[in-house]
Amino acid sequence: MSKQTLIGIDVGGTFTDIFVINQQTGESSVHKVASTRGREADGFFTGIAAGVEDVSSIAAIIHGTTVGTNALLERKGASAGLITTEGFRDILQMRRRDRPTTWGLWGQYHPVIERAMSIEVAERTLADGTIHTQLDESAVRHAAQQLLAQGAESIAVVFINAHANNNNEKAVRKILQQLWPNQHISVSSELLPEIREFERASTTALNAYLQPVVGNYLTALDQRLKNEGFTGEFLIVQSNGGLMNSASAAQSPVKTALSGPAAGVYASAYLASQSGFDNVITCDMGGTSFDISVVADGEAALASQSSVDFGLVIRSPMIEITTIGAGGGSIAWIDPEGMLSIGPESAGSIPGPVCYQRGNDRPTVTDANVVLGRINSNSPIGGQLNKLDTEAAADSIRRHIAEPLNMDVMAAAEAIIDVANARMAGAIRLVSIERGHDPRKFAAMPFGGGGALHSCALVREIGLASALIPRYPGIVSALGCVIADMRQDFVRTYIEPLSTIDIDGLCTVIRDFGHQGAQQLNEAQAEFSSIENRVSLDMLYMGQTHTVDVSLTTDEVTSLCRDSLKAAFERRYLHTYGRLLENVEIGVINLRTAVIGKRPKFDLSTLAPDNIHTVDEAITGIRQVYFDGKSHNASIYDRLTLPVDAVVAGPCVLEQPDTTIWIEPGFSATVDALGNLIVAEVR
Repeated sequence: MSKQTLIGIDVGGTFTDIFVINQQTGESSVHKVASTRGREADGFFTGIAAGVEDVSSIAAIIHGTTVGTNALLERKGASAGLITTEGFRDILQMRRRDRPTTWGLWGQYHPVIERAMSIEVAERTLADGTIHTQLDESAVRHAAQQLLAQGAESIAVVFINAHANNNNEKAVRKILQQLWPNQHISVSSELLPEIREFERASTTALNAYLQPVVGNYLTALDQRLKNEGFTGEFLIVQSNGGLMNSASAAQSPVKTALSGPAAGVYASAYLASQSGFDNVITCDMGGTSFDISVVADGEAALASQSSVDFGLVIRSPMIEITTIGAGGGSIAWIDPEGMLSIGPESAGSIPGPVCYQRGNDRPTVTDANVVLGRINSNSPIGGQLNKLDTEAAADSIRRHIAEPLNMDVMAAAEAIIDVANARMAGAIRLVSIERGHDPRKFAAMPFGGGGALHSCALVREIGLASALIPRYPGIVSALGCVIADMRQDFVRTYIEPLSTIDIDGLCTVIRDFGHQGAQQLNEAQAEFSSIENRVSLDMLYMGQTHTVDVSLTTDEVTSLCRDSLKAAFERRYLHTYGRLLENVEIGVINLRTAVIGKRPKFDLSTLAPDNIHTVDEAITGIRQVYFDGKSHNASIYDRLTLPVDAVVAGPCVLEQPDTTIWIEPGFSATVDALGNLIVAEVR
């Protein structure tokens, strides 16, 4: 391969997915290898070896990682310390005084930085940026030495009102650079120079918690790649779907907390738009989780703040993703009330579902699909196993589910799938109907190793228009790595009424952010087709707490004035809340700019079928598949040999190396010009 080769790698909980493409020839390949929890680098390099023979031929490796996500969810980050303003030691413990359950009076929460590892120093900056109390530098040195003695591997610095004046925090960084034994130093005004003390403290603390884990992981990958002769770009997917270089990701790992899922959503939005679908609900079903996101009018929904788990608040632009424990490895069990439940515990890849025969004896969603005949036990995806043990899966379902519920094995297996489908449908309703979207205007876009097995059920249960199944569903997140753009985000807090804010000053800051972003993109030495600046403001009616995100068009930025800002705010506020407030002052809280380096996109038609086979030639056999209480003769197709415009009717199973697709009776699937499947009910 030439130096035009790009590799996208998404390391998930069960599989590591690889997409390889030569930008010059359009030649591409997909690969799946097993992931090893705790040794994610194994899957990373095994995947590269499967895709290319010589790493020196690779122009860029783009990585979507779940190392940070898993460290947060499993509380396996580093021992971190906190230096903060005198009197504010408990900011992480107090949070917003929210509770893990809406109606619960009690709740357990343990911040990632323990109280004993939080040390106060004398300093104080007022809300207007005035330094009321000068920094006690000797106290900072003593605090750093104390935290090191207590075993701190990284350190966070969070001073009150540092968004208004960060001089004291900058002074602390200079001191720490002389005392601290590594580069794991997180300073709040560098990560998040905006108002809201808890959110800034939480984001900074989580960054410190992740720095040694993610930083050491990325540094080790980078070094090994160089040792093996790699001289191209090594880029990491951010939670907002954009890319950053590996050095920046190691310094700001909190921005990668939803790296892998974000890549999948980004790819889905692009694939859907190229196929004529502006409104899709992405459904990423892997071995451990089911991740959902809404793409409306061709744009993935971005949130300025998200919680990875209760109390773990990250204030950074992220693609809005809702996650539930309903992956292929999610374990089915009977709860104390005698009800069938799915997840959140997962068998993952090790030991994996019962049918893997690696030591797990509790049934999973994958086991149910194998027993029902929807997954080919003689040809499991990923290529890691020669055969799945259907009898072991059936025996596990019998012992753990069927006998306790007084059901036969096939009915119990279908019940497992029904409960999983119901959980997925409920989560989709949460992000669509309950947010004002009409599901009849949306298509499901299932991907991941298991999503396409459940697409018809989701269309049927929710009332979606159809399902759009990508050409390679199992590696969509890896594909997203390859097509993602680079992105740099900037923010500045104002807290001023619109009537008095300095418009010329706003314009100057917007230009400065644009120049800074362009400079950082140029330092990445990547190839861009264009650079785009996206400007928005957090605005509200003065006296309110919550803001609305007001995006400005290029024309509005060019001719920025109070009248245009007021009109843009009122449009957004009316769309969000349905009414405006009369005679109430409008305020500006934050100015945000995203500088996006658009990477060249490869031609998706290179993934389309070659049309050398007919529909009949794609049939590989017939298999008994259990559905709706009875067995059906289902045709089995080699999905990748189906020609463009081919139509297949359910019941049938479409098989390919990275996933399996189940088409229910009453549904049909059509191959579009790019090789995607459009699945809809037959009317």
